[in-house]
Amino acid sequence: MVQGLGLWVSLTVARPGDHTGRMEKLSLDALARELMKAATAAPAGRSARTVYGGHEHVLRQTLMALTAGASMSEHENPGEATVQVLYGRVRLVADAVEWEGRDGDLLIVPQARHTLEALEDAAVLLTVAKLP
Repeated sequence: MVQGLGLWVSLTVARPGDHTGRMEKLSLDALARELMKAATAAPAGRSARTVYGGHEHVLRQTLMALTAGASMSEHENPGEATVQVLYGRVRLVADAVEWEGRDGDLLIVPQARHTLEALEDAAVLLTVAKLP
């Protein structure tokens, strides 16, 4: 399977216990560039795409691009979550405590209401495992 700009590569493989399974490869760098272009054009200054999982899965990974100054308003954490900063700088705020993340940092999202703000143009990978 190939999807836009050669971002996806798929290979069908057999796995023990599975009839068939699919292994896929995605370039987060290429997708981050594409999403940053969209974020720059968006009124809210952000763009996102789920790269793995979704509402029907326990695990969901979403790549988000935010322009400097853009933010996600305060919201609940739907489960266990992390934010991996691919590039740029972001600030995560929860319960009046803040953490800054930059290239290569992994922020553990607390179980409290929180916000995420881009201090400069940034791309992050949000990983969420829904709690039962």
